[in-house]
Amino acid sequence: MTTHFITAEIDLNESPAKLNQEIEAELKKRGEPLRWAVTNVDEKQQKATVEAIVTNPKSEI
Repeated sequence: MTTHFITAEIDLNESPAKLNQEIEAELKKRGEPLRWAVTNVDEKQQKATVEAIVTNPKSEI
């Protein structure tokens, strides 16, 4: 198992109540999220930048 630091962009067009689910779904595409944080919000483009640590049983993402 390996751990990786990743960055992902998330659309903010979804409702705020679904934002947490959308972030976790995007991160699960890359591994099992251990922890994550929203580090930037671009209001003009309606995007949030998320930085995360994920584990992956494979050695590549």
